[in-house]
Amino acid sequence: MAIPLAERLRPHSLDEVIGQQHILGAGKPLRVAFESGEPHSMILWGPPGVGKTTLARLMADSFQADFIALSAVLSGVKDIREAVERAELSRNAMGRRTILFVDEVHRFNKSQQDAFLPHVESGLFTFIGATTENPSFEVNGALLSRAAVYVLKSLNEEDLFAMLDRAARDELEGITFTDEAKAMLAASADGDGRKLLNNLEIVARAARAKKQNEIDTELLKATLGDALRRFDKGGDTFYDQISALHKSVRGSNPDASLYWFTRMLDGGADPRYLARRIVRMAWEDIGLADPRAMTIANEAAATYERLGSPEGELALGQAVIYLAIAAKSNAGYNAYNQARAFVAKDKSRPVPEHLRNAPTKLMKELGYGKLYRYAHDEPEAYAAGETYLPDGMPDPHWYQPTPRGLEGKIGEKMAHLRALDQEAKKREK
Repeated sequence: MAIPLAERLRPHSLDEVIGQQHILGAGKPLRVAFESGEPHSMILWGPPGVGKTTLARLMADSFQADFIALSAVLSGVKDIREAVERAELSRNAMGRRTILFVDEVHRFNKSQQDAFLPHVESGLFTFIGATTENPSFEVNGALLSRAAVYVLKSLNEEDLFAMLDRAARDELEGITFTDEAKAMLAASADGDGRKLLNNLEIVARAARAKKQNEIDTELLKATLGDALRRFDKGGDTFYDQISALHKSVRGSNPDASLYWFTRMLDGGADPRYLARRIVRMAWEDIGLADPRAMTIANEAAATYERLGSPEGELALGQAVIYLAIAAKSNAGYNAYNQARAFVAKDKSRPVPEHLRNAPTKLMKELGYGKLYRYAHDEPEAYAAGETYLPDGMPDPHWYQPTPRGLEGKIGEKMAHLRALDQEAKKREK
């Protein structure tokens, strides 16, 4: 069976690793760890195809340690137990240390992750976990506290070009690229070295079949078609992009908002999820400064449900534009959160008697609702000086309208009503 190009080009030393110089350069953290002579447990966090497995293997070679690899997708407790037994045999029979590498460690549940803890603490093996997800959320705190976290980055264009040159020199003798094809191949990888080499291997095979030594854009288009961008629908890439969309809307930049919206659609995001987030943005960041935003967001979501893709996505895109240019206010959002936080901590205050309902004779005799003032019977339909909060509770002033959009008018009305309250209190005195 032919060994894949990506495996044939796997680095055999730290100096052969392409990219990650922010942690592998001279004096950088992971380089120092390799040169220290003492391995330590770590979590390698980064997108696919940037060298996590390679670094774990290189560490085992550097420290002359046995290397045990597990995939959290395919392994279970039985595999973990067998790895522990193998590490014990290696230490007791041969005096060798073991590096246990767990790919996609975030897919192990809490109990499976806990199974590593006593052996990490005893020094039976050095634990290296690889994950594409934020370890702060996906790795148990106890395990995380015993491991250094190294963040790996997507390969940049320069890194990808270097990888292409090495592949052509070391493994694909006689194969060359046009500048345009080289740039297109790098773009197709989207920062993923493994994807780059897999694409290159497919194209090189096609070139040889056509007895063609130079890879050009025509061959690439005929062989790869529309190379899909990497888009992890449940991972950090997804949440980073939805964060960028939300912040672009909040920042009143319609072009950036449209860019992130269409970027997510292009990557395969579910338009229904985007519709839900657009409605959320309308309530969180625009609120009562422009209530039309909620209507437009809801109508866009309903339009998508009626028309589907791609026609319904136009409505969502225009909703994004409107939200970006609308007047902004988080006053209602902040007021709601403050009220929730207050009620969660506060005591259970009774409803004042004048606000209570009195459907029975007994309740009326007890004075329920007796002193209530019906606002519509008062001047300006406002019962100036009336209290509506529980007795003894000061006015918290949670809702503070901004001067933007409709909230400017709301603020003026609230100021007028407060003035009426003050006049009523003066009369009472």
